[in-house]
Amino acid sequence: MTPADHDTEHHVTAHAEPRPPSACSMQWEQAELPAWGSASYARFWVCLEQNGPWGHSAITQSHLDPQVGAALERASADHGGRMLLIRRPGLHAEQPHQGAHQVLIAGCLDREPWLLTGEIDDPAQLLGLPWELLLEDDPDAATERLPELEETRDPALLICTNGKRDVCCAVRGRPVALQLAATHPDSVWECSHTGGHRFSPTGIALPSGRTYARLTSQLAELALAAERRREVPAELAGPTHDRGRSCFRAPLQVAESFVRQHISETASVALTATGAQAADGAWDCEVTHRDGRTWSVRVTSEEGPQVRSSCAKAPAPSSVWRAGMR
Repeated sequence: MTPADHDTEHHVTAHAEPRPPSACSMQWEQAELPAWGSASYARFWVCLEQNGPWGHSAITQSHLDPQVGAALERASADHGGRMLLIRRPGLHAEQPHQGAHQVLIAGCLDREPWLLTGEIDDPAQLLGLPWELLLEDDPDAATERLPELEETRDPALLICTNGKRDVCCAVRGRPVALQLAATHPDSVWECSHTGGHRFSPTGIALPSGRTYARLTSQLAELALAAERRREVPAELAGPTHDRGRSCFRAPLQVAESFVRQHISETASVALTATGAQAADGAWDCEVTHRDGRTWSVRVTSEEGPQVRSSCAKAPAPSSVWRAGMR
């Protein structure tokens, strides 16, 4: 990134000014378009602390060695996961990262999620992770490879503030992260692009991988407290705020979220979802509760009003998911 790029990011992230009506997140919010099924697909999350400014593609456009970043991003994706950069909320200086890097790894998201945390001296150490075992229920395989990490019961909430990707994330996300970090300094992180800036401010709760839309500082507080209880708060369980559980593909996220709201389920891992696409393009899904109950859900995609999917793009017909019992 050039110095001008850095200055731009500092400007948009340091001042929380209201977004104009033409901003992508404002258009989606005003149109009351649902957020269901918009969580990025990830069966595990690997999060690396990297201070300093982030570019459009933060993992390879930051002070992190771009070759190491690209290798970590590729290894995560190849095994069904996602990698993010994280940093503590606040002003971000130009100098390279000093000292150790905090790491968060959330695994086994489709069954009983766990969360590892710790510090490493060199980000390249993460290349030695047993990637395929991050999908399994025993986190010891990762801690054996990286003894600097240990399992924690404390949750984390990641708020996207990647302003070079979309200005909505910086202008709307940073104030939420800053306010929540004032009372929960060890649990709140800014993070790089998670997808879905049209739903800013967005957040990912770990270890569950539940992804939220249109957060306020009050809603973020509820999300973090509920994640500590391994729950989804009722206030965030509807289509306005619940983007989905990242371990499922989009139509299955929708089915799981739909049933969760329908039965007022709070336990974060109480439901699982399976399904297949029908000949007409819709998805026929089965949602199963851990107590044995099942629901048949039909998930369809429909065209919505013309809005911006990103602040950098012209308005275009939107696409949203709908769900109903079948």
